[in-house]
Amino acid sequence: MKANQKDFAAVAPRAVRACRTFFFCGPDEAGAAAAAQRIAAMLEDPGERVDLSGADLRRDPVLLADEARSSSLFAGARHIMVRASGEEAHDALANHLAAIDAGEGQACPVLIVATAATDKSRTAKLLDGRGDALVAMFYPPDLGQLRDAIRTAGEERGLRMSGPIAERIARATGFDIRLARSEVEKLALYLDASPEAPVTPDPQALDAIGARTEDDGFMPLVNAVLGGQTDRLAGELARMRELSLNPVGLLLAFERRAAQLAQLNARLGPRGAVGPFVDAETKARRIFFKDSRDIGVQLERWRGKRLERLVARLVELHRALLANSPASETLLAQALAGIAAAGRR
Repeated sequence: MKANQKDFAAVAPRAVRACRTFFFCGPDEAGAAAAAQRIAAMLEDPGERVDLSGADLRRDPVLLADEARSSSLFAGARHIMVRASGEEAHDALANHLAAIDAGEGQACPVLIVATAATDKSRTAKLLDGRGDALVAMFYPPDLGQLRDAIRTAGEERGLRMSGPIAERIARATGFDIRLARSEVEKLALYLDASPEAPVTPDPQALDAIGARTEDDGFMPLVNAVLGGQTDRLAGELARMRELSLNPVGLLLAFERRAAQLAQLNARLGPRGAVGPFVDAETKARRIFFKDSRDIGVQLERWRGKRLERLVARLVELHRALLANSPASETLLAQALAGIAAAGRR
C-alpha cells in the first residue's frame, strides 16, 4: 500500500486496519513524523510505545524482530516507533519481515520514520507488494496544503478555523505540521473548544497563545535550558522526542537566543543592573514583552566569560550534529543537560 501527502488522510483509516508495518519517508521530515504520530493515534489499541533509533537497529539487526514480538512491561499492547536516517533500518526490517512471513509469533505494529530516504530506497522496496505494509512519501507542503491540514486538525478539536487564521499558524510555525498541530491543540484548550461545542477562533485568541515565529515552538526548551531549570528539562526533552523536533533546527533557536543575549550584554555592560535594563529594553520594544522575564533570568546567568563559553559550546555542538546526524538527537539531549546544569550554578 502506498500514499503521499495528498492522499494520506484518505488512505490512513484503511491502512490502520490492514497494515502492521508503516514506513514514512521523503524530504518533508515534519510531515512524515506527523503522519506516524497520526497512525499511532488511530491504532485500535496502541498500548505502550517503544522508541528505537536507526543506530540501534544498525548495531543489532535482530532487535526490531525481537522487540516486535516481546510482551509489554504491563502485559498489554505495544507499538514500536523507529526514527532512522537513510537505510539504517534496512537489515532490521528485512529480518522482521522474514519472521512475519515465517509465522514466527504475532508482531506488534512497527512505524518507521526515515529521514533522507524515499519510496524508491532499498528499505522501502522491502515493502513492495505487501498488503500488510504502508509506504508513505512526503514532500514539503505548499501554503494551501498546510492551511487545509491545519483547518482539518482544528475541526477535529472543535475549531471552526478561517483560512487566514490557518495560514497565520502555518507561517508562524515555519510550515512544520507538527508544531502547527501543537498550536491548534493549544488554541482549542484556550478556547475550551470541542466537537460538541465548536468555537470560531479570532486573531485575538491566536495572539494570546500563538507562536509568532518558528522559534516559538522551540522556546519552552530553550528557556528551560538557558534558565537553568533542570527540573523542567526531562519534560521538555520528552516533548522534543514526541514532536520529533529537528535537532539542528532546535539548536539554531539556541544559537539565535545566545546571539540576542550577546547583543544585550554588550549594551548592558559588565556592571549594569539586569532588571531595570530589561524593563527599558522591553519598553523600547527591543525585547518582546512575552520574552522579557526569560531573557532577564538568562542575562543573570550568562554574562562575560560564561556567555562566551556558551556560544563556543553551541558552535562546537552544531559541528558535531552535522557530522553525526544519526545520533544528533542523543548528542543534543546530552549537551543540553550539561548546559542546563551549568546555567543553574
